[in-house]
Amino acid sequence: MRRRRILITGAGGSIGSALALRLAALSPACLVLLEASESHLFALQNVLAEPAIPLLGNAANPALIDEIFARYSPDLVFHAAAFKHVPLLEAHPLEAIENNVFGTQAVVSAAARRAHVVLLSTDKSVEPASILGATKRIAEQIVLAAGGTALRLGNVLGSRGSVAEIFAGQIATGGPITVTDPAARRYFLTVDEAVHLLLAAAIEPLPPRLLAPALPAPHYIVDFAEFLARHLAPGRSIPVQFTQARPGDKEDEQLWSASESAHPACAPDLFDIRFAPIAAAELQCALASLRAALDARNTAAALALVRQLVPDYTPGTAVLALAGEHATRVTL
Repeated sequence: MRRRRILITGAGGSIGSALALRLAALSPACLVLLEASESHLFALQNVLAEPAIPLLGNAANPALIDEIFARYSPDLVFHAAAFKHVPLLEAHPLEAIENNVFGTQAVVSAAARRAHVVLLSTDKSVEPASILGATKRIAEQIVLAAGGTALRLGNVLGSRGSVAEIFAGQIATGGPITVTDPAARRYFLTVDEAVHLLLAAAIEPLPPRLLAPALPAPHYIVDFAEFLARHLAPGRSIPVQFTQARPGDKEDEQLWSASESAHPACAPDLFDIRFAPIAAAELQCALASLRAALDARNTAAALALVRQLVPDYTPGTAVLALAGEHATRVTL
């Protein structure tokens, strides 16, 4: 890494900023930090010095990405910029597509033949039930088709807006801790573990590679909630209240689908996921049509194209309702 010219998109996020601090300590040849949030970039800038180059802007802006590549010539890109909050994105599917799909396409297009792209993906991309998962699956397809690397992670503890942060806030006020479903289970890892896995993924040989962490069985969310309550409020009784599944939620997440298979990677804590690649021509044609649907703000057409690209995506009722509203307006 000391000889690399590195770009991190989404550098002000919880994982992006931890990755930036880890890489800055290695003194790479160049470290460019792109972040769309002014406050997050300002906070990161205050704890970093040379050779870090903070840049304010959105990874979904192709002109900006082209300018960054022309000026700084990165040869390794960690693409962490994405919208990630499941229920919020269920209400804003077009924005999820714009940022998560076309932000990735802009980065990959600029990086072509010049840089290795490592995508920070999610277990929600596996047989997705949310527009977040579906858009991250398409982002994986874009990166892998270009010869890059995609790393699927689970729930990252301590990241901004994570379930741990939400539960801690509820415990601080005496509860209740709200859990959607007593049967809900998730994979958990720390920010430090996520950074370690990203660095390991970057040096896996022979991309394209789709990778996932070698994690033990997923944990029940209610067990995690009760664990936090015991440690953050010892001696106090913090009730747990079961609500209902939020839009886009699944009971369980997996790190690979039934059509994929996991094999040991070079790094001992990673799995190499074997997948059936999508034809490059089919991918580019579908993305062009998706771009046109997005520009027309045509939710129904955009959803149909997302389902074409991700056949195992099961849209939630909120997204289907938005698509139906658009179809009705067009008919009228």
